[in-house]
Formats: sequence, structure tokens, C-alpha cells
Amino acid sequence: MMLFGKVSQQLCGIKKLPWSCDSRYFWGWLNAVFNKVDYDRIRDVGPDRAASEWLLRCGAMVRYHGQERWQTDYNHLPTGPLDKYKIQAIDATNSCIMSIGFDHMVGLQHVEKIRLCKCHYIEDDCLLRLGQLENLQKSILEMEIISCGNITDKGIIALRHLRKSAGQSLGNHGKLSTFMKPGLLLRLHQQTREQEITKDI
Repeated sequence: MMLFGKVSQQLCGIKKLPWSCDSRYFWGWLNAVFNKVDYDRIRDVGPDRAASEWLLRCGAMVRYHGQERWQTDYNHLPTGPLDKYKIQAIDATNSCIMSIGFDHMVGLQHVEKIRLCKCHYIEDDCLLRLGQLENLQKSILEMEIISCGNITDKGIIALRHLRKSAGQSLGNHGKLSTFMKPGLLLRLHQQTREQEITKDI
């Protein structure tokens, strides 16, 4: 009841805003709820299961080691031993993941690929958080960023700590300055062509 009361107060508070502002406020608030980290849940079911629930709740997809099929339905996540399903790949296309939810990824040890496409809530601080995750630094092989309009040079440079990364793809971010690690393959998808650059520094 207390939680419902707090939610009602927040919803009532936006009635005074114009409809367009009202809608943006509501969806922003709802997406923040979807991204909230439940540390008790992580402890109870393990980081991979909790992260899977977070990602699918926000509209993303996950693929587990040893499986070809992407998990897209929150209600059909596989059950079994907590250590059986390890996230290998994340496709966050058109999802509402945001920085406040990235603590879900702290315990993930097997993520090799992340795709961020048209993620309107992804900003530089999200990539900074990703670059600081020690487990991800060891496991990640590929990072793809496409049409995330809030990403700047600062965010891309923050990924320099992902030392094992074999490639980073920055779709529709041709305006970004090139920052490259030794042997890194960087693909810049422009409007009419794709430019691939490999450089050792």
C-alpha cells in the first residue's frame, strides 16, 4: 500500500504538465523502474539470471553459451541450476536500458558480445561504467554501437579498458574522432558506405 501510494503521488504530480511532457515523464519514470537493481534478487538467483530478467524487462535479448537461440520473452526464460545458463551475447536494440541498471552486469563473467543499437537512454556514463567492469574487460570480444545519439568521444574513449575486445563497430557515429587500441578493428558505418580501419598504435 505504501508503494502504491508513492506511485500514485508521482503520477498525480504530472497531471499539471502538458500532455507531451506528461508522456515523456511517465515513460522515463517507468523505464527507471525497469532498470532498478534488486541486489537481493542478484544474490538469490545469481548474476546471469538477474541480468537476463533486467535485459528482457527492458526490451533487450540475451543468448546463452552453448545455445543458438536468442531469449526474447521474459516469461520463457529457462529454469534450472543457477550456474547452468551463462550470458554470452547481449542485443539491446531499441531497448530502454540505462546507466542505473548496469550494476546487473557486475557479476557476468562470460559476455563476449554486446550490441547497442538505437538505445535512447545510453549515454557516455553508461560506456564508462562498462569500461570499468573487470569481468567484462576479460571476456568481451566484440562491441557494436549504432545510432545511439547521446554517445560522444568521451564515451568511446571510456571503452579503452576493454583490452580483449577484438573489434568495435560504431554505426552512424562517423563524427566521432578515432580512438583505437593496438590491432583494434574499427568499423564506421556512414550513410552510404562502410569504412573499415585497422591500426596499430
